[in-house]
Amino acid sequence: MPKKNGKLKIYVDFRKLFVVMKKGPYPLPFINEVINIIDGHEVYTFLDGFFGYHQISIALEDQYKTAFIIDWGAFVWVVMLFG
Repeated sequence: MPKKNGKLKIYVDFRKLFVVMKKGPYPLPFINEVINIIDGHEVYTFLDGFFGYHQISIALEDQYKTAFIIDWGAFVWVVMLFG
């Protein structure tokens, strides 16, 4: 899908996948819980939160479940997608 600046942005609709997925027993914490955990520490940066994401590898045998096809070919995610 084209963006306002003319570049392309890829959208993947995972709604059907989410219907059949098992829910994780440990949901992401609420922001106030995160704030309580880091309270008292001298330094906490945006990078600490940002680089924690996109570093969870998807098992090789499960990568095909994230496959999507576009004009340039078929692709799979190799790290967990957030956002």
